[in-house]
This record gives sequence, structure tokens and C-alpha cells, in this order.
Amino acid sequence: MELGKKTWVFADGDLPPQGNEEPLGHEALMVVNNGDVEAEIELELLFEDKDPVKGIHLSVPPKRVKCFRMDFPVGKEKFKIPSGQYAVILNSTVPVVCLYGRLDRRPNMAYYPIAGFSV
Repeated sequence: MELGKKTWVFADGDLPPQGNEEPLGHEALMVVNNGDVEAEIELELLFEDKDPVKGIHLSVPPKRVKCFRMDFPVGKEKFKIPSGQYAVILNSTVPVVCLYGRLDRRPNMAYYPIAGFSV
């Protein structure tokens, strides 16, 4: 059974601040490829106060899940996401299932998924 969609939008990207000894949290994009061929993925990032960044490339082998930490350089291009609000538009060559999550270690915070929408 084929699962997923080719286009996903995550509107609430906002990396938690970095701490002195370790990050106070991180965000991650999890991608499930249940298909029989590799998923070639292109990300577009939208910002409040900057021009969009297109052409960030990821791949997920068939029948695999991959987690991409967004506080590390992202994609084959090793793009460093700047602090502040951003959104992610994901386009895949094959249907995938995606989830975006945030771990925030500041007081009274936790891990939580961020709703994404498939188109």
C-alpha cells in the first residue's frame, strides 16, 4: 500500500535557543518512505524577514525513515537555518509521510509535534 503525499507544509518552525553547554532543544523533520524507490526531496524555507531559500536537497531510501535535525546544517547543501520564525515546504518525488517535532528544554516546555499539512 502506498502511503503519504508528495507535498507537505510545516508553518511553525522556530528553533529553540542554544544553551551554554548544550542546545536547549531542537527541531526535527521525520520522513517515512514506505515506497519501493528512493524519495528525492527538495525543501523551500520561508521567513518573516528574509527572502525564501529554495533547493535544499534530502533523500530517504525506500522502506526507511530518516530524521533530519534542523538545528544542524540541512541537506546536501549544508544550509544553516537562522534563528527566528520560518516555514518549511517539502516536495518529494514519491509519496512520503512527514512529521515535524520540537524538543524544548526551557522550563515548562516539552517535546511536541508540529502539525503539518499535505497537499
